[in-house]
Amino acid sequence: MEEYLQVIPSELEIIKKDFEKRNLELEKKIERLEEEKMHLRLDADWRQEIREEKGKAGRWEKKCQETQLQNEALEKNLLESRSETDELKERIAELERSLHRYRNRNTAVELRASLSKIEEIKKRVEELEATLQDYEMRVEFFEANEERLKE
Repeated sequence: MEEYLQVIPSELEIIKKDFEKRNLELEKKIERLEEEKMHLRLDADWRQEIREEKGKAGRWEKKCQETQLQNEALEKNLLESRSETDELKERIAELERSLHRYRNRNTAVELRASLSKIEEIKKRVEELEATLQDYEMRVEFFEANEERLKE
């Protein structure tokens, strides 16, 4: 008899239970969507950060290439200066040999003129050596700068 006396749920209670069940499912779905939204936002932030880093890397690469071009130009100038210095040293040696030959047969005026030329050339050599040292220091600076940029 108790079985027959059990209360049969009303239609309203059945609808209410269905509503609560559906509501629970929707709440879970909303939570999942919010998590996905958060992950997507993190992905977007991460992608933006990657783009920024790529931009920075591109700028550093460009600076590195510019430095390498400057370094190559300085090395070329250095080689030219060394070549010119060698030529001037050879010319000085030639003038000094000529001076020794002329000492025996030239007048004092000719000797003074030769000495003056030698002194001028020696000054020019000193200037070129100073320039050469300057270029060498620049090359070292750019090489060190290039190493820093590579790091």
